[in-house]
Amino acid sequence: MRDDEVPAWWRRLGLDGLVDVHVHFLPDQVMNAVWAYFDQAEQHYGVAWPVQYRTPALERVETLQRLGVRRFSALVYPHKPDMAAWLNSWARDFAARTPGCVASGTFYPEPGAASYVKEALELGTRIFKVHVQVGDYDPRDEELDAVWGQLAEAGVPVVVHCGSGPIPGRHTGPGPMGDVLAKHPRLTAVIAHLGMPEYAEHLTLAETYPNVHLDTTMALTPFTESLAPYPRELRPRMAALQDKVVLGSDFPNIPYEYAVQLEALERLDLGDDWLRAVCWENGLRLLDG
Repeated sequence: MRDDEVPAWWRRLGLDGLVDVHVHFLPDQVMNAVWAYFDQAEQHYGVAWPVQYRTPALERVETLQRLGVRRFSALVYPHKPDMAAWLNSWARDFAARTPGCVASGTFYPEPGAASYVKEALELGTRIFKVHVQVGDYDPRDEELDAVWGQLAEAGVPVVVHCGSGPIPGRHTGPGPMGDVLAKHPRLTAVIAHLGMPEYAEHLTLAETYPNVHLDTTMALTPFTESLAPYPRELRPRMAALQDKVVLGSDFPNIPYEYAVQLEALERLDLGDDWLRAVCWENGLRLLDG
């Protein structure tokens, strides 16, 4: 399947389009730094990672519109202190002027995190993102305890890249985030990339906690299967979590066309009802509250 076939794909399922909870838009200088990192992917990951949609922001929005992505995030995340509050402000402004985009936010373990997250929630932020590997911090940091509590109370989802793929960090893996969930069991956490490569362990978190979801970002695609294949024996558990799996893509920073992610989900052969839930219903519920 190619990108120009995507609208026909979701129409066949009887959908009005797609909802993607894992899309990145960042200030130009930050996005350019991210792309420069991917330019050196062979040094970092041992494989080339040519960014498929390396275009100006307006053109990227138009690409999503052509694909039929009706609701999407603009996930931002910091890699150092004194960055998150600025990114939150930028992301709110971006969402306000971008049809279909929900206001996104982030945080970092630093003094004031609870304050600027509270402000973001009051100003309408609908989804947050944290990247444990890039930020190189422990999600159990005491500076974040109040933040997790606020998000759990508000019922606002937070996309958490806590799996050890594509490369592990000092605080990645299911253990640290599992401890956070044990302390904040009502937290609406969305485990990015199906928890790659600790798929089974992160499935267990989704099975254990009522509001834990998994996003499909890059998982099951030929690119990722060559690095961290998804075990076939886990497919029945994924089928059983039909209401807790949501479409994510990592657009624009993917090394293949957007359609590849959808084709990978269809190849699971879990049925059209499962695809409708994953590609529309579950994401819409999370983003629109």
